[in-house]
Amino acid sequence: MSRFHELLAELSTLLGATQVLTDQDLSAWEWDWRKRYRGRALAVVRPASTQEVAAVVKACAQHGVAVVPQGGNTGLVGGGVPDESGQQVVLSLSRMRKVRALDTANLTMTVDAGVILAQAQAAAAEAGLLFPLSLAAEGSCTIGGNLATNAGGTQVLRYGNARELCLGLEVVTAQGEVWEGLSGLRKDNTGYDLRDLFVGSEGTLGVITGATLKLFPAPAAKVTALAACQTIDQTVALLHRARQHLDAQLTGFEIMAEAALQLVAQHFPALSQPLPPAPWCVLLEASGSEAACRLAMEQVLESALEAEEIHDAALADSLGHAKAMWHLRESIPLAQSQDGLNIKHDVSLPVSAIPAFVRSMGQRLSDALPGVRLITFGHLGDGNLHYNVQAPVGQEAAAFLAQHEAPINAWVYDEIMQLGGSFSAEHGIGALKREDLATRKSAVAVDMMRAIKRALDPHGILNPGKML
Repeated sequence: MSRFHELLAELSTLLGATQVLTDQDLSAWEWDWRKRYRGRALAVVRPASTQEVAAVVKACAQHGVAVVPQGGNTGLVGGGVPDESGQQVVLSLSRMRKVRALDTANLTMTVDAGVILAQAQAAAAEAGLLFPLSLAAEGSCTIGGNLATNAGGTQVLRYGNARELCLGLEVVTAQGEVWEGLSGLRKDNTGYDLRDLFVGSEGTLGVITGATLKLFPAPAAKVTALAACQTIDQTVALLHRARQHLDAQLTGFEIMAEAALQLVAQHFPALSQPLPPAPWCVLLEASGSEAACRLAMEQVLESALEAEEIHDAALADSLGHAKAMWHLRESIPLAQSQDGLNIKHDVSLPVSAIPAFVRSMGQRLSDALPGVRLITFGHLGDGNLHYNVQAPVGQEAAAFLAQHEAPINAWVYDEIMQLGGSFSAEHGIGALKREDLATRKSAVAVDMMRAIKRALDPHGILNPGKML
């Protein structure tokens, strides 16, 4: 009997045969969300507890078989799917969906790693509290995956990335041991911060099985508005103005280029767009007391109109109206997916450098590739742009990608690095950007990362081929 057959038999004994999938259609676990990467799994295993995760990892380590941790499989860089060898075990956390504890006095919630983000939000809301992490995939992405990739989303401006929203972790090591680090403390200076090693490590250092999360008092109200700008410089000026008027009440500041909203209109014509087409639309959100937020938002829009930073605006007058505005923003990635494969860039820059990047890169791409569509949107408030390049209308998307992805990536990343930015803001490295990390990160930084990987996973069984 081969080591693979021995391992599968052992896993079936540990979890039960129904939780070790081998002969079924495994495409849901083998394809990444963007349909760019497809691997072939030896098996998909679905443990129901931390102890079962530990037993699976220990068995795989003993048989020398790699483990690929997977949450909701909504990642955008190919970090959560197996390779094509058929010799890796996909470890799905999908059955681990318990909210373990909610401490209203300490403003914390402890959850299994497989808890869906929307489930965590709902659990906090039922207690009259807020878990502020929010992103388009929140109906299917998981807390473990959010932490493994240090997810960002639409409220980073006020609350920070997933890292800032996590106080403690429970992690299964590469040896199948369990690190119990589910602390709800805000202050704990007892040695190295192990939590921060695992947040953002994309399953390459350990398997996150549980997390203690920060909660916040629920805001009394949210006020949402859309504004139209002629230039990218005006969107930055509007951000400065919004910060002055709203201060900490400003929770969201998203920009959407005209081409992005045109794509939404093309693929989702039923969605209403409150403003006529404009080169740039800005989605603003403030949270706090209803009267104070609305008054401050009105002052932002009125003064921006007077200063000619915007030329049109719409203030949501109901929760449904606000949701419709956000639905436009959240539909852009879906519209892109329906339109075909595209060249995605998840980049960050100092906010002050964004107009220069958008102008220079837009000119370069338009000159080199007439008709190319620049689907630019993202979280201007924290300097994170989704700078995506779509084939010209009528040109086959896959062929465009095959011919132009490498040079376009080089142009974009070179410019980003020159301006003091990062080629990965919130999506992670995965398989897609592994070579860029090796060549664009400093040699000292990469050497330290490799040393950490060797120390925690000496046999390289955790998500091999990802990140490093």
